[in-house]
Amino acid sequence: MRPQLFHGTVLHARLRPRRNAFRYRVFFMRFALSDLQKLENALFSVNRWNLFSFHFSDHGARDGSNPEHWIRTLLAQQGLGEVDGEVWLQTFPRMLGYVFNPVSFWLCHDKSGALRVVLCEVNNTFGEHHHYLLFHPDLHPIQGSETMNAHKVFHVSPFCDVAGEYRFQFIVEKTTTLIRIDYGDAQGKLLLTAISGKSAAFGAPELARAFILYPLMTVGIIARIHLQALRLWLKGVPWFAKPLPPSRELTR
Repeated sequence: MRPQLFHGTVLHARLRPRRNAFRYRVFFMRFALSDLQKLENALFSVNRWNLFSFHFSDHGARDGSNPEHWIRTLLAQQGLGEVDGEVWLQTFPRMLGYVFNPVSFWLCHDKSGALRVVLCEVNNTFGEHHHYLLFHPDLHPIQGSETMNAHKVFHVSPFCDVAGEYRFQFIVEKTTTLIRIDYGDAQGKLLLTAISGKSAAFGAPELARAFILYPLMTVGIIARIHLQALRLWLKGVPWFAKPLPPSRELTR
């Protein structure tokens, strides 16, 4: 399957102690790591500046090494070498050389095409990142009707403590996607988050259309993060100081 653009929305809702919610229109991309050459066109480059681009240094080892080699090595180190099918990365591209990805998803399949492992690559605004590795103990396929849990160990927002648990749900189809991430602490659900979209062709004409529809979207993502932080501060939501830098170990 060729690379895809997805036009959709990001939804975020805080339930307490003050309610705060937003929904933004976005576009994102999903592509196979074994077929990176198919990304290249007049408006999209790999590891070079263009209107849109994908850089190896934005993901994985962050050292410019090939992301497919990195994820294959990681899976083998975690005893998941049998997950040997295609790996698709769902992420925001760079626009005019800039991107901030709150979370990217590495969708790891077996040879039959079944989704077996998802690596959630989380970034915060302090320049740190962490990986949550999700799979069933018996490696049965990840179904959209079920949720997968991970303990929170990484500081993302100063308005949430580093405690509690995430609940993930992945409904990943050929032409649609819906990924939900709910977060709760000892008092119950706190945040509801989702990113969804419908696919479109990946090519220069569609990229040009995306640029017109979402000008400077990647700059807007970081600007909106700070705008929402200001709203929470004005509403009197408690502030949690940033802890020491987290371990680089994977979290399951």
